Amino acid sequence: MDSEENRRRFAEEAREERPDLALLCLLIGVEAAAHAPAPGTGAGVGGDGTGEVQGGMSGEAGIDAAQIELDRLAGLLPYVPSRTPAQWAAALERLLGEEHGFRGAPGDYRRLESSLLHAVLRRRRGLPILLSVVWIEVARRAGAPVYGVALPGHFVVGFGDPTGDHVLADPFGGGRALGEGDLDLLVAGATGGRAPLSAAMLQPAGPLETVLRILNNVRAWAGARPEQSAVQLWAVELSLLLPHHPARLRYERAELLVERGEFARGAREMEEYADVVAAMEPNAADHMRRAARAARARLN
Repeated sequence: MDSEENRRRFAEEAREERPDLALLCLLIGVEAAAHAPAPGTGAGVGGDGTGEVQGGMSGEAGIDAAQIELDRLAGLLPYVPSRTPAQWAAALERLLGEEHGFRGAPGDYRRLESSLLHAVLRRRRGLPILLSVVWIEVARRAGAPVYGVALPGHFVVGFGDPTGDHVLADPFGGGRALGEGDLDLLVAGATGGRAPLSAAMLQPAGPLETVLRILNNVRAWAGARPEQSAVQLWAVELSLLLPHHPARLRYERAELLVERGEFARGAREMEEYADVVAAMEPNAADHMRRAARAARARLN
């Protein structure tokens, strides 16, 4: 599957009435593998995981293998006719956290593969949001009432009725159940105490919201590493394929194109975006047009 075909499929799935969260995450992995350094080049090798993103992700075969693994894990849950939310949470904690060792560690934040579902299934390590995707997809296949919760700085999962009887669990911590005090600490740690836990923070996160947050994590990871501008660019371009995304991503894409030497293309996109925002943000539009002129000047 080439990058063009992969992006077409990603865009189509994102516009489905009920987008497939696992498939969208795996298509992100295909994109990452397509742009990974070639084996033996030395590029991307190190402790950041960039040299290992291709493992197990060979287009359609890699997608199928990952989906089969999620099915297999779901099949390992003992059959119980009716589980309470607490029992579902405990069953997933035993299966994924204890028996299969899915959890996170601080070092996982430094690795690109921690944001790629196929790699998380292989390594059983990842960021909170990708581990939550594993919990959600395994639990969903087993018939659990499960959903994601996008807390500030830390993604968790919920079992049960979000407005009624429910239990929240932290896959990054191996699936441990979270009490209200735990949630307060997570939010305080992420916001510096500036935003207390609120009901709005506990609302279910849909597939597209989850996928955009995953791509934001990839962008942030790459943005802190100037040598990974290619990773930042594909993460931006996939984000732009989602039905709802921050408009400023268009300007970020233009800046990346200029940074990577595509001066004319980047300048053109800056000017087009300036035209879009000129009525609402005239000063920002002027800044973008000046940046576009500076980019064109670098062609001389």
